[in-house]
Amino acid sequence: MSTSQTFSLSVGDGTTMQAYAAQPAAANGAVPGIILLQEAFGVNHHIRSVADRLAQAGYAVVAPELFHRTAAPGLEIAYNDFPSAMPHYFAINNDDLTADLQAAHAWLTSQPGVVADKIGSIGFCLGGRVSFLANAVLPLAAGVSYYGGGTEQIKDRAADLHAPHLFFWGGLDAHISKENIAEVIEAVDAAKKPYINTVISDADHGFHCDERPSYNAAAAHEAWALTLAFFADKFKATK
Repeated sequence: MSTSQTFSLSVGDGTTMQAYAAQPAAANGAVPGIILLQEAFGVNHHIRSVADRLAQAGYAVVAPELFHRTAAPGLEIAYNDFPSAMPHYFAINNDDLTADLQAAHAWLTSQPGVVADKIGSIGFCLGGRVSFLANAVLPLAAGVSYYGGGTEQIKDRAADLHAPHLFFWGGLDAHISKENIAEVIEAVDAAKKPYINTVISDADHGFHCDERPSYNAAAAHEAWALTLAFFADKFKATK
């Protein structure tokens, strides 16, 4: 079981950002925290359900609304309506995202039931790229990116990664080329940062989301099991 809330928090640039938070209903002591990063469609039902699943697995989770500078709180866009997401998607930038990530991290580490030096990030699609950025700008213990389109655009941040990073890609994903994936992994290799790179050959973009036509149950279950094992291992290793 888990408990959840939607609330507002202040960002360092003077803006206000809504976020969804979930935590274990009856935690036995302090727990690690996870920053959950949205797809291009908002902190929607699927993202909230992922937060709830992570809370049920024993983590305190916060999912910030990354489009808060251009959208009203609570924005949710249908998966078949990417054109409505485009103005918000193209308005974000790394400086603003860094401020958002710092605000989410500060809130999470200020919670009395959270172990401040055991914080991770996970993101999907747009959020996969932002999770990579989070690992570069925050003192994380673990980072996870599912099909993070555009990550190659910030591959230079590989040298700044604080923690091991787990990547998932779909072999059938027409949105992210093999060349894009190679750029990211080669950059992490060159920076000599620890990572796990997983390509699921028969999975498409968005394979983890059971509300998208591209959902692949087997791939989602396998990736989720590895994700939970990765977090458990890296949080345990953190002193």
